[in-house]
Order: sequence, then structure tokens, then C-alpha cells
Amino acid sequence: MPSGVAITGMGIISSIGQSVEENWHSLVREKHGISRVENFTTTHVDDIMVGEIKLTNEELIYRLGLPETNTFTRTALLGLCAAKEAVDQAGILDMQTYRTGLISSTSVGGMDFTERYFYDYLTEPALQRYITSHDAGDSTHKIADYLGLQGFVTTISTACSSAANAIMMGARLIQSGRLDRVIVGGADALSKFTINGFKTLMILSDGLCQPFDQHRKGLNLGEAAAYLVLESAEVVQKENKKVLAYLAGYGNANDAFHQTASSEDGEGAFLAMQKALKVAGLQATDIDYVNVHGTATPNNDLSEGRALIRIFGNQMPPFSSTKAFTGHTLAAAAAIEAVYSILALQRETAFANLNFETPMEEFVLIPETETKLTPIRKVLSNSFGFGGNCSTLIFSES
Repeated sequence: MPSGVAITGMGIISSIGQSVEENWHSLVREKHGISRVENFTTTHVDDIMVGEIKLTNEELIYRLGLPETNTFTRTALLGLCAAKEAVDQAGILDMQTYRTGLISSTSVGGMDFTERYFYDYLTEPALQRYITSHDAGDSTHKIADYLGLQGFVTTISTACSSAANAIMMGARLIQSGRLDRVIVGGADALSKFTINGFKTLMILSDGLCQPFDQHRKGLNLGEAAAYLVLESAEVVQKENKKVLAYLAGYGNANDAFHQTASSEDGEGAFLAMQKALKVAGLQATDIDYVNVHGTATPNNDLSEGRALIRIFGNQMPPFSSTKAFTGHTLAAAAAIEAVYSILALQRETAFANLNFETPMEEFVLIPETETKLTPIRKVLSNSFGFGGNCSTLIFSES
């Protein structure tokens, strides 16, 4: 009997594809989705590159069959696209059959509406209906309503580890017997606010990001959404469900080192990985592939690299950062990379770490530079956020 929580559906939309299969094909063809900003105006259009989904809000609204008068932010629209695919793949026809929950994560929330209408709210009453869409929980409730979900609904926002914590919380609710099924993941859209904020932090690259490269200059922001359907062993058995993979382990930690920087020795990352391995009942040598957080910032890659060495020593499994494909999608990142981790398991493929050229001088850690077919039974996925929020998930085939 598998010890983890079953994953029976997954959905995704990102700059490299509007479905799980489209994302898969881009990954194995090593086709990134990094470009200049096109969907909105920014003063930084020429000095940054982003992972932008080349669909307008109007196109997303039409795809989802929403009325023109809706108040769905871009975050909610992207989240709904991915959540719908996950639910459809899981074959869920009635949300009320089992105790079902939704745990969604976001950091941007409705900022795209706020920055568009902020100065007009007082003079144009018709626009005031968008005010409540700013709240992070608004997108979660809109997704729940669209799916017909009336059970447990909550939102998590722990920066770039948000979706990992949503997945972890969903698993614990199932394991404790509180829920039978949970839809978990996250969504974030690009906005002027986040671009300006990260530009102020001076951690955006003006070219393609280079995770774990000596000459890395910073990250590429991205927008995306991804969701998984977690189900209990009882539901899987009763419904004779096909299981895509199992969430075997999870762990989170906070090194409380700095508001935005990771600790130099990677203490938070180390503790998160150590906890996930313990929950899964695994040794480091059991891991066949690592989807690293790998933001391509000087601080993250150095900190995460040192944490990886503390965990794996001189037996580092194949690893890569897929953020060079999609950009860093903030609160959605862990869900995006959960889908990629499951694809790696299902199709025994370690994905390429694009744009890598020169090993870092601090240690000898060389990621996979080409798509590689290799036996994969266990995948470890890292997601680390501002404020020291570090989380790790482990996926297994059984």
C-alpha cells in the first residue's frame, strides 16, 4: 500500500504551454517562453525579460465562457484554466460527492486591477466593483465558485513557497481524515507592481536567466498557474482512479535570516529537505532527480547549492532549474514545478537547465544541460520564498 497521498489530476498554464501536454513538449524540446513584456505597458519593457503567457484577459474570458461583466483578475483567470484541467483529468463530475477542499496560493492577487484602476475608484463608481478583487483570497473563491466547490476553501501566501505549502496542507488534511479530496496549487500574473518591486531589489536579469551559472545576473519573472488533485486512498480505491504519482514527503522551515535573502549556508533549505526526506521515510540516496528552486540570483543559487551539498554530499543526483523555461512564477512556482516533477517521474526524464555555461566558483555542482532519459522513481522539488519561507516536496511513483 503506497504511503503517500495520491495525485489523480493536474493542470497547468504557463509561458511554454496552455496545458500539461503543451508544457511537456516545450520542456523536452528545450523551448523556453521568455520574451519582452507585451500584454501591458511598462517603463522596463526593454531592460527585462519575462515568462509571459501570450493570451489577453479577453481571450482567457472567452476560453472560460465567462460573462463580459465579470470581475476575474488575471490571476483568477489563469488559476481557473489550470484548476479546470486538473479537475477534468481527475474525472470529477460532482464536487459534493466527497468532502472536497480547495487550497490556492498567490502573491500578486488582484494587483493587475488595483494598479489599473487605483486612481479612478473615487471618480468612477462603475469601477468600484473591482476593489474587492484585490484581496488574495478573491481568486481562490472565484475558482471554487466556478468549479461548484462548497467545502473547505482557503488561501496561502508565503511568497515563492506558497504553492508548496498549499500542497503540503492539502496532504495533511487528507492524512488526518478531515477531507477526502483537495485541489491544491497556485496562480500569479505579471503586474507592474511586481516588476517594479523586483527591479528595485536589483535581482532581475536583462537577458535570459542562467540558474547555477557563475555569471548569473538575476531572475526572469513569469506568470503561470498549476493545480493538483489530491485524493485519499479510499476514494482512489472506491472510484478505481488512475494515480499519476504520490506525494511521498514534505517539509518546511524558516531560517529567519533576512526579509528577502536566503542564509549563506542554506540552513532553511537544508532543514526543509531534511524534513521532507524524514516524512517520506527516505534517504538522500533514494532521490533520482531534483527540481531545484534555482532562481538564478547570486544569493539563491549559492545558498541552495550549499544546502544541496549538505544533504547529498558527493552523491548529487541529476538536478536542474526549470525557471529558465517559464521564468520565476512566484506563488505559482512550486505548483508549476510539481507538475514538472510528476512528468519527470511518469516519463523518466530529467529536464535541461537552460543557459548554463560556467560552473560556480564556490563549489562543483553542474546541472543537467540537456534533456536526459534516466530511471526516475523519486523526485525532490524545492521552493524557497522571501522571509525565509523554505519548502520541499517529494514525489514518487508508488
